[in-house]
Amino acid sequence: MRVEVIVVAAGLGKRLKSKMPKALVLLKGKALIAYSLKVFEKHPAVDGVVVVGAKGFLSQFVRLTKPFKKVRAVVAGGILRSDSVKCGLESLSSETKIVLVHDAARPFVDAAMINRLIATLKKNKAAIVGVPVKFTVKKVNCKTLDIEETPARDLLWEAQTPQGFHKDILVKAHAKKFKEEATDDAMMVERIGGKVKMVMGDYRNIKVTTPEDIVLAGQLLAGRK
Repeated sequence: MRVEVIVVAAGLGKRLKSKMPKALVLLKGKALIAYSLKVFEKHPAVDGVVVVGAKGFLSQFVRLTKPFKKVRAVVAGGILRSDSVKCGLESLSSETKIVLVHDAARPFVDAAMINRLIATLKKNKAAIVGVPVKFTVKKVNCKTLDIEETPARDLLWEAQTPQGFHKDILVKAHAKKFKEEATDDAMMVERIGGKVKMVMGDYRNIKVTTPEDIVLAGQLLAGRK
């Protein structure tokens, strides 16, 4: 089965206090997106990559992705994350059967994670990587700040990316109109009745969102050496 990856890189770095898209922010001298692109480039099961970049910065994305032979398209994203993924879907090869969607702001995806995800997708239509939550989580009334519930911790996982799908079900999910914006692709598939499997990710697979995350990511990189 042909496997392609959509790397979502259209988000702006507002919380990072950056004037450029988050994916282009430097981490130890390299653009954030370059770390995940390198992993997908080397993975033998990945046949192609589509990068969805921010409008107005496509020339930078094109230049940055030139060393990566598996990047077959660089396209502009939309306003919402779901719009950007849809743009990526439209650029996939017609022969692609499996789609992995990955946030460029997660530089620590690794081959083992991808292996587990693809293995699960051989028997399931949708699967995502994630990790069990470590802390007690409270459900809170957003108006009064009263605690309404303390969910059992063993029921809760933190969703990460990559998230993987058979292309047909992901296209079907993105063709639907939802009243509320979905925060990830798994949520969209869930809304159309699709079952999504959870696959063990990695606690180091952090999403870089704030300046503090850049510091943490630098420390994680140093720990790899």
